[in-house]
Amino acid sequence: MATPVLLTVDTELTWGPYARGASWQENLARSFDPAGVGVSWQLELLREHKLKACFFVDPMPAEHYGLVPIRQMIGPILNAGQEVQLHLHPCWRSIAAGVREGADFELTCFDAAGQSDLVMAARRLLIEAGAPPPTAFRSGSYAADVRTLAALAGAGIRYDSSHNGSHHPVPSALPLTPAQIAPLEVAGIVEVPVSQIEDRAGRLRHLQLCAVSMEEMEAALVHAEAESHPIVTLVSHSFEFASRDGQRPNRTLARRFEKLCAFLADQAERFPTVHFADLTDLPLDRPARPLPADRLRTTRRMAQQLWSNLVYERSL
Repeated sequence: MATPVLLTVDTELTWGPYARGASWQENLARSFDPAGVGVSWQLELLREHKLKACFFVDPMPAEHYGLVPIRQMIGPILNAGQEVQLHLHPCWRSIAAGVREGADFELTCFDAAGQSDLVMAARRLLIEAGAPPPTAFRSGSYAADVRTLAALAGAGIRYDSSHNGSHHPVPSALPLTPAQIAPLEVAGIVEVPVSQIEDRAGRLRHLQLCAVSMEEMEAALVHAEAESHPIVTLVSHSFEFASRDGQRPNRTLARRFEKLCAFLADQAERFPTVHFADLTDLPLDRPARPLPADRLRTTRRMAQQLWSNLVYERSL
């Protein structure tokens, strides 16, 4: 039986360029398409390998910058045949209100009414920027709790993908165990957790492309197939494959994404990539456990990360 793969990309304008006084054009270049390895490059690789991906787009910067940069993010994604769903960093509301120091960065800082208002506003902005009505959501920083689920239900959103066991209980605060990686229904919402592996015994690490090696991702996929997991959910970001200053590609990470795309294309019958729109028959609450730790595999990844930081994150 095939093991579906949700390849998700959190897509956003970021705090750093804003804090340095950048225009929205500069922020868009730094956050959405930096150093030739941003979303345009990612979309081309996905097209070349005939893969599907879901881009969780944060429209809240429109409250400060206006809708134009959000439209410039959403348009290319939809034109490439990929899926746009809803992401939300509430700090942009603070910025729009003129509050910079002490901005509220996490959705869980807000009460039920505040979360509902933010989710409804983000949904409206996403649609005004050209996206179809969203059916899935991921909170910025994975910051979600039971009040978030109520807000999503009120907005007509069916799926959430904010549970991240390696970030639990803060800021990922849903009432689930850290090792919950199988989809299940919680408070009327289908929760599709971010997939995890054991970094070492008893400690989880989420399957984010900059956080795990290709070896670990492939091992996690094979493990999921062997244990009949209903889905594997991977995470990346629009800016993830550039250096932190956005000035040059991080070739270690860019090659990792290229290898992942090639692997998923080669193994498409075993690991088909899917959109949330394809999940109408997603099995819920099946037993699933993260890939157990392997000390040598972890050590090899740590060596890769050290090399990557030394080569690509050194001062210009």
